[in-house]
Amino acid sequence: MTAHIDAKKEDIADIVLMPGDPLRAKFIAENHLDNVMLVSSVRNMLIFTGEYKGRRVTVAGSGMGVPSIGIYSYELFKLYDVDTIIRVGSSGSYSNELNLYDVVLATEAYSDSTSFAKLVAGEDSHITYATESVNNAIKKSASNLNITIHEARVHSSDVFYSIRPLKETVSVTGAKCVEMESYGLFVNAKATGKKAACILSISDHLITGEETSPHERQTAFSDMINIALESTLAL
Repeated sequence: MTAHIDAKKEDIADIVLMPGDPLRAKFIAENHLDNVMLVSSVRNMLIFTGEYKGRRVTVAGSGMGVPSIGIYSYELFKLYDVDTIIRVGSSGSYSNELNLYDVVLATEAYSDSTSFAKLVAGEDSHITYATESVNNAIKKSASNLNITIHEARVHSSDVFYSIRPLKETVSVTGAKCVEMESYGLFVNAKATGKKAACILSISDHLITGEETSPHERQTAFSDMINIALESTLAL
């Protein structure tokens, strides 16, 4: 039990799916897992544990941004003996190659600031990497489900409302889409000797201006969720 998670250690599975939105965690747990139990609700950051095809899985909200996922993922890795966290989130496309609802598998995450990596892992790096073995399991699950998955570098931005022109951002980051959490998750996994991955659904397109509704962001990203759940069976 911590100041942020009041679950018992035994109530958390060794693999965690982690959406940013706690209501998306609730939706995933109630619609995809059996024998579901709410194990923590501190600060309304909902955490559920249940079973997917007999495999025990926890679904936990992370909140928005590296500082928030940094707290929850670190505590799950370090204090709850979680082995693997798969972030399942929404993303804005930086590229005409990625359209609304496309599924993206992050190969690495770029952050404009290196502060988190320096303070947590002692590394001065703008780029952190997903765990290859977890990504391989995710790719295999996507193939088995006949779902196209796009591998790409993602931009973990600390700023939602940036004045930097998109073209410049793409040039600096080398990323094809943007989100706000993966950098912190990948740093924590490396610092604790654990495993992490990130699957994203494109919810907004920064070139065309297309976007999904708040309700769709909570409930409509079924391909991403199904891939993540199927991959837990191989981990």
